[in-house]
Amino acid sequence: MPNGAQALIKTLVDAGIEVCFSNPGTSEMHFVAALDGEPKLRAILALFEGVATGAADGYARMAEKPAATLLHLGCGLGNGLANLHNARKGNSPVVNIVGDHATYHVKYDAQLQSDIETVARNVSPNFVRTSESTESLCRDAADAVTAARGLPGQVATLVLPADVSWGDGGQPCAVPPQPQAPTADNKVIDSVADAIRNGRKTAMLLGGRALREPGLLAAARIAAHTGVTVFAETFPARIQRGAGLPPVERVAYLAELVSLQLSEFDNLILVDAKAPVSFFAYPGKQSYLVPDSCTAHTLSTPEQDATANLNKLAEVLGASQAQPMLQPAGRPGRPKGKLTAEKVCRAVGELMPENSIIVDESITSGLLLNAMTAGAPRHDMITLTGGAIGQGLPSAIGAAVACPDRPVLALIGDGTAMYTNQALWTMARENLDVTTIIFNNASYSILNVELERVGAKEAGEKAESQLDISGPVTNYALLAQSMGVHGTRVRTSEALLKAMEYALNNPGPHLIEAVIPESLNGMKRKVLPRLLKILPNLPRVLSKALKKKIAP
Repeated sequence: MPNGAQALIKTLVDAGIEVCFSNPGTSEMHFVAALDGEPKLRAILALFEGVATGAADGYARMAEKPAATLLHLGCGLGNGLANLHNARKGNSPVVNIVGDHATYHVKYDAQLQSDIETVARNVSPNFVRTSESTESLCRDAADAVTAARGLPGQVATLVLPADVSWGDGGQPCAVPPQPQAPTADNKVIDSVADAIRNGRKTAMLLGGRALREPGLLAAARIAAHTGVTVFAETFPARIQRGAGLPPVERVAYLAELVSLQLSEFDNLILVDAKAPVSFFAYPGKQSYLVPDSCTAHTLSTPEQDATANLNKLAEVLGASQAQPMLQPAGRPGRPKGKLTAEKVCRAVGELMPENSIIVDESITSGLLLNAMTAGAPRHDMITLTGGAIGQGLPSAIGAAVACPDRPVLALIGDGTAMYTNQALWTMARENLDVTTIIFNNASYSILNVELERVGAKEAGEKAESQLDISGPVTNYALLAQSMGVHGTRVRTSEALLKAMEYALNNPGPHLIEAVIPESLNGMKRKVLPRLLKILPNLPRVLSKALKKKIAP
């Protein structure tokens, strides 16, 4: 009869889990030993827990099923918490296996003893369980998988005491089939249809699974038939875009621009998305960004089949056969001369292969990325759902593992790259086809922008030093080389194009460090808050033109 760890792994594999991203310690050694007995479970080592959890998130977004993580006690879970937060906000299915001390050892309060369940509830609010016996372990695991992969997906955390893991008498347990997602009641569909038909100006906000091709096409048919304007949430977990797919404008990051985008609408229909709110509170500014004159209607909740609900709405409106507007093919052209952030984005749009996966954590350097890649070949884009930086490099690992036949381009700001640079080692160890571009502007540009926006008093030398990473300037090409990734540093468009062509034609991990000036520097950073403040008072034509210039 297998021990607990062996039975647990068998249960996970039978439930369809194929990958475990791990950073184990002493308490997890029986789980580690049991890996050799199960060839169907791929084990991928990360040198930092935040890499393991971020990789599980990226994997889930592309594979549309959970991976497992293996973490060491409460401290290991704590190290991985930021990217589990991003996974929670993106409704990503993840099964955390967190090792714990043996049950009889807990009372001694050893050096690594902590309250794991309390830590876990921050990112697993709906499923945290500590297995109390080897006999009950696999039933607990089955429940964790069931919770993780249901709609909406979620992080499920199973705490595994060491003696439960090594104990004899483990019994693998079957995980029940996933039930079909429900759809909205006909009364809800009719109510939303009535709101669209009443002649008042209406927008639709898509999120979650509605941003995959079937949902986008259904929404675009409704838009073509009724004149509804379609938006996408600010930071989609995964959005499919490019030539031949419906183009969708994303809701802006800056609250002032969101207010401008929504100000003309009387109705806002939510499809697997929350009503927009400001990312932070600002003195004298609203947090809830739907205008008072606009009524929010929920067509599809995260627990429902968003595409089915959109198709039902299209049928009621008579839009099922409407011709959706599709994005025409078009590349932005090869950039020339000294590099800027805009030119890097242009190069990505010019060279990215068909069926690419873009992992976007470029922050302020990627302001023009959407515009430059709009007409590129079809691709998926993963974004920073929870706002906790350090997601991009680990998510690229997960995406590459989930889709080994697709090229992954990770576009990463220099500040965020330092949070999880250990991911480069795992990329090299697993020989993953990831091309990473680091925007090295030697600045925490986004925080300098926020310093201006929150209305803090004039920053002095000490304050400015907390938002300055210009000394010393990190050499990311050398950092990559030290971890086994082909790395190169470029300062011109011509060098960047050459480096990208080499990387895209030679599978495996590559890092290109693009040395650029800040996109929002000096006077631009000073003017932006003032410009945002006066936007509501400008003629609409002018304010929309400025919005397009700031955040196209």
